[in-house]
This record gives sequence, C-alpha cells and structure tokens, in this order.
Amino acid sequence: MNVNSLIEFLSLRRGEYEYKIDCPAARLTSFKIGGNVGAVVYPETEGALCALLRYLREGELRHTVLGNGSNVLVSDDGYDGVLVITTMLADVESDGCTLTVGAGKGITAAASFAQRSGLSGLEFAYGIPGTVGGAVAMNAGAYGGKISDVLVSAECYDAETDSVITLGRDELCFGYRDSVIRHRPLTVMSAKFRLKRGEPDEILAEMTDYMGRRRAKQPLEYPSAGSVFKRYPGYFTAQLIDEAGLKGTRIGGAEVSIKHAGFIVNVGGATAEDVKALVELITSKIEEKNGIRIERELIYL
Repeated sequence: MNVNSLIEFLSLRRGEYEYKIDCPAARLTSFKIGGNVGAVVYPETEGALCALLRYLREGELRHTVLGNGSNVLVSDDGYDGVLVITTMLADVESDGCTLTVGAGKGITAAASFAQRSGLSGLEFAYGIPGTVGGAVAMNAGAYGGKISDVLVSAECYDAETDSVITLGRDELCFGYRDSVIRHRPLTVMSAKFRLKRGEPDEILAEMTDYMGRRRAKQPLEYPSAGSVFKRYPGYFTAQLIDEAGLKGTRIGGAEVSIKHAGFIVNVGGATAEDVKALVELITSKIEEKNGIRIERELIYL
C-alpha cells in the first residue's frame, strides 16, 4: 500500500480526517486481537467519507469500512490496507417519531437517545456493541426485535456509481443478519428509524431488563466479538455447541465461553489463529454430530 500518497491526500484535506499509520488492530476491535493495520482513517463528515472512499477506489487501494469493530477478527499478520472508521459520524436528531442517526453512532447510544426523547422501538438494541451502520448492514437483532422492524431508510454511498443514494427498507433486502449492504459496494452514512411514543421510565425499565439479561447470560467480562455463528434454521446454535460437549474448550487463549457457548472469548493472549482453529473445530464437530454446517457470523480480515 502506498502510505505516502494516502498521507498526501489526507494532508490536502486537513481538518476533515484523523488518521493513524501502522496501528495495532487489537486497539480497534472488541476481540483485542490482530496485527498492525497499514492505515486507519476517521472521516469527520459524510462528505469526507465519500471523498475518501472515492480516492481509495480510484487508486485501487485495499480498504474496509468499520464501526466499533465488534464483529471482526483481524489476522495476526495484520491488514495491509486502510480501515475507514465511521465513529465520528455520530449525529442524531429526532423529528416527531422519526429518529435520524449517523452510521458511526453506537446503536446502544441511539437507543438511549430514543429513550430520553420518549421514543420506543429500539429497546431491543440496548447493549448491542456495534454502530448504527453495522447494525443496518447486519440487520442486528435481539430479544425478538430487529433493525428491519423499525428502519425507514438508509442513506448510503454507492462506490459503483460514485453517488449518494437513499434505500428504503424493502430495497435493503433484509434477511437474517444480512442486507444488500453486504453484497454491494455500499457504505451506510445514516439511518432513519420510525419509532412510537412511549413513557421514558417504562422504556428505560425495558432496556435495563434486557441489559440485565445480557450480563447474566453473556461473557461480557472478556473480550469477544459477540455471537460467532448465525442461528441455523430450526436450531439454537449455542445449544448445539453445548450438546457437542464443546463449552469451555480452549485453544491457546481462545475459549468457548462457559457462560454462553455461542461466544468465543479471549481469556488472555488469544491470537486470530487460536480463534479460527476453534471456529473450525466447532463447525466440524457440529457437522459430524448433527449433519448440518453452521455459518460463521464473525467477519475475518
């Protein structure tokens, strides 16, 4: 990667970006794992994001857009490219029952803003560690709710046409932990949610209940990337892993959580190879025992 040309581009647009060169991936992901990243850039505005993505595409520079890095495992060898981090795009505003949120805003923070505004509908998202952009791309969900239930539209940069487009809920083609965002060169810049009026105290009580359940059932005390696998139709993946006798199985510093078998946790010094080996072990054991092949939700870089 030509770091010098990237720095020159960023310098010419001083004040629109923050950036770091040769940054440890362990500082950028919730797993706290991974080698160094060639460059990490934080656009401060939607216009800066579009300009950067245009520059990277035209220069054929390897790049990936991330939010909080909460569903990502970066290689031990690092990532020889540019990570574009959206967390500075975090504006949020309400207009009646409509909430418009920047892609880099944490979805938990967005749920809290909605609660303080007396808006109900995002309670299920409270405690999800990702950003709004990632939540839209993955159609994040929990406790019977999901993003597609409340999303009106998403404003996206389309790298193919070098244009900003607005996609409605139907155009986003939502599926289970999936959307069209994951299959086209689209980057979410903001999302619009249609919520409903509610009592702030009642909304807060529901959110607090969900967070209490998370703390009781999920290994939040260890670095992880959340649920590693998608739910296989007709099965609870964590239960399959538990029934295969894999709960507590450890490879290096990576362990199938004793608290929740759907999580792989970094109990100390885990490498990306440790996690990948454990993912493969789980996948093969489930296939051998149940005759099905579970699909990984965790993204490898």
